[in-house]
Amino acid sequence: MNKYQPYPDYQPVDIDWIDEIPSHWKTSKMRYMFSFGKGLTITKDNLKDDGIPCVNYGEVHSKFGFEVTPHKHALKCVDQSYLKSGSSSLLKKGDLIFADTSEDIDGSGNFTQLISDSPVFAGYHTIIARPYDRECYRFFAYLIDAKELRTQIRHAVKGVKVFSITQAILRSVNIWLPPLEERKQIAAFLDHETAKTDTLIQKQQQLIELLKEKRQAVISHAVTKGLNPNVPMKDSGVEWLGEVPEHWVVSPLKMHITTRKGVAFKSADFCSSGIRVVKASDIKQRTIKTSDVFLPNKFTTEYPKAILNEGEVVLSTVGSTPDVKNSAVGQIGKVPKELAGSLLNQNTVIFSPQSKILEKDFLFYLIQTNVYRDHLDLHAHGTANQASLSIADMLNFIFALPTIKEQQEISSYIAKSNDYFDLIEGNCNKAIALMQERRTALISAAVTGKIDVRNWVAPATSSDTNETQQEVTA
Repeated sequence: MNKYQPYPDYQPVDIDWIDEIPSHWKTSKMRYMFSFGKGLTITKDNLKDDGIPCVNYGEVHSKFGFEVTPHKHALKCVDQSYLKSGSSSLLKKGDLIFADTSEDIDGSGNFTQLISDSPVFAGYHTIIARPYDRECYRFFAYLIDAKELRTQIRHAVKGVKVFSITQAILRSVNIWLPPLEERKQIAAFLDHETAKTDTLIQKQQQLIELLKEKRQAVISHAVTKGLNPNVPMKDSGVEWLGEVPEHWVVSPLKMHITTRKGVAFKSADFCSSGIRVVKASDIKQRTIKTSDVFLPNKFTTEYPKAILNEGEVVLSTVGSTPDVKNSAVGQIGKVPKELAGSLLNQNTVIFSPQSKILEKDFLFYLIQTNVYRDHLDLHAHGTANQASLSIADMLNFIFALPTIKEQQEISSYIAKSNDYFDLIEGNCNKAIALMQERRTALISAAVTGKIDVRNWVAPATSSDTNETQQEVTA
């Protein structure tokens, strides 16, 4: 941002987290620049696949971020009848939609802005802020997204486990305003600059997705075909498996696995310290997260079979339906060193391979394959958003078993490949973080007047994307 000049004159202001603004800017409060309303008084049961799109508080937090265009994203809908009964919650282009609750303080003040002319409703647990000045609606979005204003909102929010934001809090927020034409110029400048940054971020995210696909392909090929392309092959007799190395043994997983189930501990026994508990919900995307749930130390003596050992493979037997990929039933994880000695809660199972026949790391990679995931999805059953799996179904999976030596070689090869993918993915995530930091800093600098963009002119083409990338990586 060194290429941008500051304003010639500034004035001090009595607003927390901002010391000064350009001398010709004014201060105000949100109540003078916005009218406020609330989203529809509905529940999830009122939502359907067809009708008028509806933005609810969860989508403000997770789906849209800075702006929503219903043409690009799938939204649940409400019935056409709400056009009459809930017309005050029907959004207009430029309206801001705030989530009125958040489970963490950093999410307080999260909002999205409608940038489409299509009819969209604000849904449950939302607050609508409608700018009186419809010409500069984009400026107000950038202003409220600035870290200084977000910090102001967070400090006004109260809560412990759930943090609530109210219309009263938003009405009292202190803001600062350049003249009308300057607001338009700042918004145009930020639209252009953030679009460049967002394009670069999207490219990095696409690369990460390609890396995930490549990682999955490497694992699947290694555990089903082996590492030697010249080895004689045979028909496995299994449609999805096709040909496998001739000396591999085709058999069901249940022949090589013993299992231990988690224990249905009573919630009344949970406490704030002692022996940590691993729940089914802690097992996500091949990892096990650390929970803050504990049981008394004596439970290790009473439930020795529930004690986890480092390196054990754990799966959830209850979870979301298969269409919810990140939390679908059958999530897998390997017990890390720091969770050794923890107690395993209900709706989980430990897969313990016969050590002389099936190597533990090979098993872990085998159940990461898409074909095993497909097997779990096929046998998952349940209603609504919950699904479950029987252990018998989980083990009734046909695969080709290499020799122990080959399993070790395959596991070593996959581990090295994963290290390589991790390195590239880590670099991508670092680049994304730097670009997001630049985006945040640029928005704050422009809307607080630290940089003067009054003479900025939009380039004729988008060829300056490389320049943005060079600034980020410099």
